[in-house]
Amino acid sequence: MTHDTPIILDSLWYNAHAATMQNGCYNIIHDAAIGVRDGCIAWIGEVDTLPQYQAQQEHDFGGGWLTPGLVDCHTHVVFAGNRAGEFEQRLNGVSYQDIAKQGGGIASSVNATRKASEAELFTQAKRRVQSLMFDGVTTLEIKSGYGLSLDSELKMLRVAAALGRNLAVTVKRTCLAAHAMPAEYNDKDAYIDYVCNTILPEVAALKMADAVDAFCEGIAFSAEQVQRYFAKAQSLGLPVKIHAEQLSSLGGTRLAASFKALSADHIEFIEEQDVVAMAQSGTVAVLLPGAFYTLKETQCPPIDLLRQYGVPMAIATDANPGTSPALSLRLMMNMACTLFGLTPEEALAGATICGAKALGLGDSHGSLEVGKTADFICWDVESPAELSYWLGGNLVKARIYKGVDSANKMRDIKQERKN
Repeated sequence: MTHDTPIILDSLWYNAHAATMQNGCYNIIHDAAIGVRDGCIAWIGEVDTLPQYQAQQEHDFGGGWLTPGLVDCHTHVVFAGNRAGEFEQRLNGVSYQDIAKQGGGIASSVNATRKASEAELFTQAKRRVQSLMFDGVTTLEIKSGYGLSLDSELKMLRVAAALGRNLAVTVKRTCLAAHAMPAEYNDKDAYIDYVCNTILPEVAALKMADAVDAFCEGIAFSAEQVQRYFAKAQSLGLPVKIHAEQLSSLGGTRLAASFKALSADHIEFIEEQDVVAMAQSGTVAVLLPGAFYTLKETQCPPIDLLRQYGVPMAIATDANPGTSPALSLRLMMNMACTLFGLTPEEALAGATICGAKALGLGDSHGSLEVGKTADFICWDVESPAELSYWLGGNLVKARIYKGVDSANKMRDIKQERKN
């Protein structure tokens, strides 16, 4: 391939194979090269087909495999304290529902988060986000939902924004005000009224969130209450997501699909009619094997039905203090394979292109294609399947964020932690 004039690049990266994940498949390029300009991919292909170019910098990976940067599309990393005590309770036979009724669960995280300052929340969340970054994450979603009051929800969303400004990671913010009932309310309808009339309008006016989320479950909110919440969000121009069918089937997934939700998450108890609705609406299924594992659940999401109807399957950590204290998206990829029966190719798609779709970023992130953001990881592996095979371990050889090697910054962070 030749050009009359050379292509102008800020940087050229070469000497590694690439799994581009275009269309959700490996789409392997052997001996690949990636040209970057203005933080986006300007050229990608086999090095032998590289046209004439001029690059300010050239980088030799020295082997390995390139993939898109991982996308963690469902996290709750901004919170105070932890719930290790509840973990111990569950191991002694107390159910998640019983813990919630005792004032534990989400309520305990709400109490701690409300008391914490923004600086304290930032410091605690920063370490969690850095752990995800060490493991290959370049984009993540951060939910609120441990505030459950206007001031505290806005505090959480400000901390999420600060994390995105201060770390080499893209952060999408989701307002999860319909997460649980705060202690000062004893009427769920009254609380939903407060959220719809006070919290959501202020969040929208201040442009504090990219989407809204709700927990539709017996221990949280009914489908009718979530419908009111979603209608308000839609009127404010905010796309919706949902925690649904985690513990029972309440029709939350179909409801979310009727609002063309970005994603429906957990979904262990969805039925075929829910899957059809998701396929028709373009809603992504977000699988959260960390919560499934931690809660010792036994009903898996209907993977074969999702495949049959072509519903994209994303994978996320659900990083949170109670039901999924997970700080490795690669570990979730392995769990999605071993617990849910995904293939390693599906798992990698779930943590890249499908995760990006679940955040409304399908056109800019999640695959190695010309025009997309130049977020990619070089892994010290011999095949892409190893990313789902290894349980832990430091496999990241290089981490490129918006076209810039963040390896030195990551080394500085690790040294800072040692000190």
